[in-house]
Amino acid sequence: MTKLPDIVALIGKPLGTSSWVLVDQGLIDRFAEVTNDRQFIHVDPVAARSTPFGGTIAHGLLTLSLLPAMAYEVVPFPDGAKMAANYGYDKIRFIAPVRSGRRIRAHFKLLDFSEVKPGIWRQVTAATVEIEAEDKPALVADWIAQIFL
Repeated sequence: MTKLPDIVALIGKPLGTSSWVLVDQGLIDRFAEVTNDRQFIHVDPVAARSTPFGGTIAHGLLTLSLLPAMAYEVVPFPDGAKMAANYGYDKIRFIAPVRSGRRIRAHFKLLDFSEVKPGIWRQVTAATVEIEAEDKPALVADWIAQIFL
């Protein structure tokens, strides 16, 4: 928990980097099952070997869905807040595929934190998801949350 003025002072600054998260085939398969997105590039290692990816890859939306868990580690939450709600994204780009068995982590930077209505604050956070030992990130996104005080 962090005081509001301390969070506002972080605008424009990096907030930190999450721990590594393993994206293995079991996680990919579970996501495919829940979302009914069983495209072969995600769930069929044999068929996926013949693609330019050389094997199965995580769904882009799986990578995106891991952002909250990674953010809990490093993005400050204001003292006295009742809850936070995902409001959406201004930008999401899937830059590079996350191959099964790779680890990812997220880097966060606070872009804005401002009161939009009494007791409701909008937090905009830039997120970049790094793939271990790769040059390009998996994704970049400007993530919007509403914080209710």
